[in-house]
Amino acid sequence: MNEALTLISFGPDGWGDEIARGVLVTVSLALASLPVGLVLGFLIALAKNSGEPSLRSAANVYTTIFRGLPELLTLFLVYYGGQMLLNEIARIFVTGATVDVNSFIAGMVALSLVFSSYASEAFLSAFRGIKQGQYEGGYALGLSRSLTMRLVILPQLIRLALPALGNLWLILLKETALVSAIGLEDLLRWAGIAARVTKEPFLFFGGACVIYLVLAIISSAGLTRIEAWTKRGEVPR
Repeated sequence: MNEALTLISFGPDGWGDEIARGVLVTVSLALASLPVGLVLGFLIALAKNSGEPSLRSAANVYTTIFRGLPELLTLFLVYYGGQMLLNEIARIFVTGATVDVNSFIAGMVALSLVFSSYASEAFLSAFRGIKQGQYEGGYALGLSRSLTMRLVILPQLIRLALPALGNLWLILLKETALVSAIGLEDLLRWAGIAARVTKEPFLFFGGACVIYLVLAIISSAGLTRIEAWTKRGEVPR
């Protein structure tokens, strides 16, 4: 027992500092991917809800690709494929130039693409739950299309899409573990290194499980409070 406490302690004799840095990277990656994925998902939902056939087709192709590919494969394509593409572009301007892709940025882009493809469906379902009269009411008040969307539609959209988006956030938080495959020093990577060095896989992988569960519980509590806040103006039936 004392040996286990020493291994997970902070300082030169334990792995607590490294695990804490891994948790910070994991949470930072999830928080960085979330807004990008939400904005992309909203724009894709607008395209799917558009009357323009070409926009709808392009949005459907996008979601089909990133919902159909395994998340790990998407990560590899962004990290290795993006690096190859940037190197080819760099060599056009400077002979022999090389570009290294930051693993954090690559992970954020890959996770955002996958998240947005699923978030778009949540937003699209929310759009379909808002009656046409809401739009017409905004126009009747003299609001422009953009103001109607921002002041009338968007608040209702967030409330309707929030349960599905909350589930997607929890999935995103877990999928950050994939970035350890491209060398990013997240929670899972440090747990794996510590397990190999100390020959205590159960201790460190079990600890990682506990940390992910704690993050999920905190997220669930936060989402419950946000959902209650979005319903603050509703009249009880």
